[in-house]
Amino acid sequence: MADFSKGAAWMGGEIVPVAEAKISVLDWGLTHSDITYDVVPVWDGAFFRLDDYLARFRQSVEALRLSIPQSDDEIKQILRDIVARSGLRDSYVSMTASRGVPLIPGSRDPRECGNHFYAWCIPYVHVIKPDVAERGCHLWISKSSRRIPEDSVNPRAKNYHWGDFTTGLLEAKDAGFDTTALLDHAGNVTEGPGFNVFAVKGDTVVTSDQGVLHGITRRTMIEMCQARGLSVETRPLPLSELLEADEVFLSSSGGGAIPVARVDDRVFGNEAPGPVARQLREDYFALLRDPAYRTEIAYS
Repeated sequence: MADFSKGAAWMGGEIVPVAEAKISVLDWGLTHSDITYDVVPVWDGAFFRLDDYLARFRQSVEALRLSIPQSDDEIKQILRDIVARSGLRDSYVSMTASRGVPLIPGSRDPRECGNHFYAWCIPYVHVIKPDVAERGCHLWISKSSRRIPEDSVNPRAKNYHWGDFTTGLLEAKDAGFDTTALLDHAGNVTEGPGFNVFAVKGDTVVTSDQGVLHGITRRTMIEMCQARGLSVETRPLPLSELLEADEVFLSSSGGGAIPVARVDDRVFGNEAPGPVARQLREDYFALLRDPAYRTEIAYS
């Protein structure tokens, strides 16, 4: 019997164990990173903000001029089916659209590729491990890699262009840090691999609006900050301003609000999570259980 305990995938109309999911070596999603995707979390047996994640996925598909036959309702059903088949109560669920294989062998025309959709789920992924988030993440600002300019690769269309992030991650790990964030070419903080960055100063929270994915969890953080009476500014965030903040935190669908205790040599709050980040982390996990944001999954 097939083992779905490590995840499931929908490929070409069939659900298979995630380890058996495959795409062609000629697929432009692989060879050119010509692909878009979105990841929606499942928490305690329900999707969180599924319609919002699906709407952003559809925007990304359109931005890349991809065409897939699945309707939104069909995609929702596919996502429900793979999670139900896996039996995972907490899951990281990806919906993906790829440029595909050239329909005319050797063609260099992106319009001549067979676009296609696939989806997969695996156990829930914490972008920053929970024990690290609890003690406060150590964030490295990359010195050798700048964020790909948004007039080269659109960061609002979620993509697999990770060359800049990978360079920054290797640098961060070599320096003994947990993860990295990248600056743009003007010296402003953009984002990191899988998260947005927030700076807290007094009653004001600032997060970049340029060179970043406008993440659903980013939106959730903004809404939660406003509900807490904090003023939120979405604008360029200079590195100097980040380093002068009272607190720094990250936001990710893989973990919600993630406190930062150190940025390079700058230590925050005696190298411990700050009160705003701690509160938002609690708020996020409480919101995951709010019926208003949940789409329940019917497990067999």
